[in-house]
Amino acid sequence: MNTDITASEKPQYPVVGNFSALDYLRFVTITGVSVTVGYLSGIKPNIRGPSMVTGGLIGIMGGFMYAYQNSAGRLMGFFPNEDEVARYKK
Repeated sequence: MNTDITASEKPQYPVVGNFSALDYLRFVTITGVSVTVGYLSGIKPNIRGPSMVTGGLIGIMGGFMYAYQNSAGRLMGFFPNEDEVARYKK
């Protein structure tokens, strides 16, 4: 199994449109945890709102990048991808 995850070519199938339910679940979980951590870290200096928003933005970006990485990895064959093979089989 090839474990080199550097992309040598651009994926030919839609990566974002290929997110699975697990990708969306991870995306939402990372975002939710980041918002909570941001809120809790702003309690002591009493900046809960801005801290929560900043944590949420970091969580949205991190969650999207993680889901995108998993989706692209499945399309390029680095991760198990039986559903995608069946869907795009020509």
